[in-house]
Amino acid sequence: MKPRISMITLGVDDLPHAIAFYRDGLGFPQMESPPEVAFFTLAGCWLGLYGRAALAVDAQVAADGSGFPGFSIAHNVASEAEVDAVMALAARAGAEIVKPAQKVFWGGYSGYFRDPEGYLWEVAHNPLFWVGPADVAA
Repeated sequence: MKPRISMITLGVDDLPHAIAFYRDGLGFPQMESPPEVAFFTLAGCWLGLYGRAALAVDAQVAADGSGFPGFSIAHNVASEAEVDAVMALAARAGAEIVKPAQKVFWGGYSGYFRDPEGYLWEVAHNPLFWVGPADVAA
């Protein structure tokens, strides 16, 4: 098996609002898809948005739950200035900044925002672990 993540699907309570946040607010390119789901093309993988209850039914798990989901999604960028720009874009799009961008103990620069559905995103510049578009083509 070749390890990879090909898609991340987020279960959302308000699909139209989530679509607007990612498509209109953050500028993610939306693919054509059925009305009950939305897909966005990212560098090297896809992001899917699907109703929280429907996703739970599909996975055969309970849909309830709140608080920290136990994971975050990271978006690595090429510079500290780009971290600041992405954090500002997210805030303008309606995200809650939960940790402003700052120098961090591991030698990089990062911050966290929470999207309108409560998912945590880290925006980071790690000078030791930068993956650019050419690196994800394989």
